[in-house]
Amino acid sequence: MSASKTIPYRPRRVAHEEMLRTIEADHLIAQERRTVRSFSTDPVPRVVIERAIQIAGTAPSGAHRQPWYFVVIENAAMKAKIREAAEAEERSFYEHRITPAWREALAPLGTDFQKEHLTDAPFLIVVFRRDYELLPDGSQAKSYYAQESVGIAVGFLIQALHRAGLATLTHTPAPMTFLRELCGRPASEKPFVIVPVGYPSMDCEVPDLSRKALEDIATFLSSGQG
Repeated sequence: MSASKTIPYRPRRVAHEEMLRTIEADHLIAQERRTVRSFSTDPVPRVVIERAIQIAGTAPSGAHRQPWYFVVIENAAMKAKIREAAEAEERSFYEHRITPAWREALAPLGTDFQKEHLTDAPFLIVVFRRDYELLPDGSQAKSYYAQESVGIAVGFLIQALHRAGLATLTHTPAPMTFLRELCGRPASEKPFVIVPVGYPSMDCEVPDLSRKALEDIATFLSSGQG
């Protein structure tokens, strides 16, 4: 096995008290995040979107392939095309493909095939999963754990935008193949999610939901337990 080039990594060791203060503050910020379906059309600084995508690009990835690509859309005509195509797929889903159990699960969210957020939000970020990269010699460099890697990157993206004071929604119309054509992306990339970004509208309301408690989502195996 050939040795790869390395550089020193010596991050500052944080005292336990500072660590706790930081993580508690981050938890309070994260608890405030809500998925928004009603967006203001007020403009958002483009540089904030750029930096959020750079943060997403710091996510870990299989074999460091970084198998993500972000198409940022603020053009009104393009957003309208995406909304038209997405609503056609969503209408088919809600009218023909949805199961009774799925419909019941979505009922508290009040969703339907109409997707105003796709044209109201000042930015749409269409995230693609790159399954392979074409090399200069025409060969393909396969991406490893691409689905998992892109999912982590999207998590970084959402949290970065939330910390900047913006709202988001993860929208996955099925199928999403129309996005590749509209965004001009190659066959090596698959649409992963649409993330509308902006401020919540002045009359925005969200479902009164609660998140699971720690004991419902985690088990801690203490040292000495076999």
